Amino acid sequence: MRSAATIAFALAALGMSAVGAYQLGPSPTPTSAHWREFAWPFPRDGWPAGRAFRCEGGACDGAELYVRAKRGFCNCDSGVADDDEVDRVADIDLITPRFTATTPGEVVHVGEMHGRARRYDLAIYDGASHAAVGIAVSRRCDLFVAAAQGRGDASAMQHAALAFLETQEMKAWMTAALDGK
Repeated sequence: MRSAATIAFALAALGMSAVGAYQLGPSPTPTSAHWREFAWPFPRDGWPAGRAFRCEGGACDGAELYVRAKRGFCNCDSGVADDDEVDRVADIDLITPRFTATTPGEVVHVGEMHGRARRYDLAIYDGASHAAVGIAVSRRCDLFVAAAQGRGDASAMQHAALAFLETQEMKAWMTAALDGK
């Protein structure tokens, strides 16, 4: 009987310490971004609709990210070779036709795909200033493009967008979209 009481006491003490450790432990970082999907906001064009996400939290809070595949639309030999190509293909013009590049582009990687990213200032119709990032990466003769826009810092949006695109779920979706599935 005494050993049963000792075991019960030990279990109760361990249970309380586990609850205490959980409650006193570090909480989730409030600066981490979470992307919530919403409906593709753009009218139909020559390419299939993609997916749209809104950032909640972190340095990209409120930013929106639009992603889609453009199959058979890339230079099969060189991929995304320069900033002019990013300007043409990254869907920034879907957000507004009035955009200006703010910096030279840079080489980026999403999974095994390589390409470029470039930052922009957008002239939105309501007069608000927005920053944007265009991303274009290629696989063989196919493109995967992403455009992020919001009121925050373009560098932070680019970092958050690339981190999201590197998630296993997004890489699987990109592969399926580029394979036509």
